[in-house]
Order: sequence, then C-alpha cells, then structure tokens
Amino acid sequence: MKIGIIGAGRIGGGLARQLAGAGHQLLLSFSRDRAALDELAIRLGPSAGTGSPPDSVAFGEVVVISVPWSVLPQALEQAGPLDGKIVIDTTNQFGGPPLPAEGQTAAAFNAARMPGARYTKSFNTLTSAFQAEAAGRTGDERVVQWLCGDDAAAKEVVAGLIRDAGFVPVDLGGTAGCAVMEAPRRPGAVYGEEYRLADATAVVDAVRAGRPIPPTPRYGPA
Repeated sequence: MKIGIIGAGRIGGGLARQLAGAGHQLLLSFSRDRAALDELAIRLGPSAGTGSPPDSVAFGEVVVISVPWSVLPQALEQAGPLDGKIVIDTTNQFGGPPLPAEGQTAAAFNAARMPGARYTKSFNTLTSAFQAEAAGRTGDERVVQWLCGDDAAAKEVVAGLIRDAGFVPVDLGGTAGCAVMEAPRRPGAVYGEEYRLADATAVVDAVRAGRPIPPTPRYGPA
C-alpha cells in the first residue's frame, strides 16, 4: 500500500520503519531537518522517498499525520485538501490553542479540521520507545494499538496496517466516545498504558456500556 507520512519524528518515524519493514511504500514529508528526513528514507530503503506534504497526500492511499499539536494547523495548511484520503492521526492535545471544547474529544475536534478525510486516530497512546520495543510480539503478549473513527471501512484498512506494524488493533468506536484513549495519562483511561487483547476487550465492553473501565492491567516481562 502507498502511505504518505506527514511528520516523521519519533512516532511517525517509528511507524514508517514498521510499515516499510512490512513492505509498504512510503513518502515522508514535513520536517524541520530535511537532511534527517532524507537520511531516514535512505535507511528505510528503496520503498521510501521524501517530498512535500502535498506530495505525501497525493501519493498516499493512507496519510499518517504525526506532528506536535502546536504545529498541526501549519501541517494541515501545507498538506492541502484531504478529500477521500484515509487519515491516521497520532497527535495528542499537548500545547496551545486551538483546543477541543469542554467535553469534546481531540479526535472529534481534529476530524472537523480535516473535512473530507476518512479520519481515524491511532498510535497515540504509547511512547515511541515502547512501540519500537513492543512491535512484533507474538501470541498473547502482542500489544494493543487503540483505534477510533467514524468510517468503518477506513478503520478496517487502518486495522490491517496496525497488524502489519506488529500490533493488535482494538476499535473503541467513533470519535465522540474515545476519550479514554486520549491524553493525559490518568486513572480510568488507557492512554499511556500497555494493554493486551483480553484486557482491551473488557475496556471496549465498558466503554460501550457507559461504565468505568476496569483497573489498568500489569504485565510481567515480555
């Protein structure tokens, strides 16, 4: 699959490495250090190249947007229209305005900032270092990447990419009800916590029923 990545820093760059390793074609863009971006593409091999944000949008069947919250407006302005594109948003609401309204999820807020996109949110709950270490675990030790969005078909595509990146996808539903997967780290949320499938299923059941989620699981060494 062709994937445009806007923002190849710690999270975006790590995801690029995982997806390139799974055989996907990538076009990386939006970096303050173009030399570092080019170097990353070289390390990823012939399946990766670099360009501008509009190049990434034009190239990608899926577009990953992985930039700091404060520069997201700039990244979206440079990217241009996202009409019809499946978008994976990895951002978290750390930083200055604009910010979601009281009671509004960051996912719903960002989806509205990307009109026409087939918006999803994922790869936002775990640090880049942990994702790099945990990708590719097998069996019951496989780590969850949470997923939300309002386009079921887009989520199916993104779920496949989550598997390709070495994780197990768990769908929390629509953008309006995904607060438990968003910053900050806190009791009663999955943000910042490791989950595996059996425990994640109980979280989904609780969210759908409107109940508090179960206590955060603790795992031994993988």
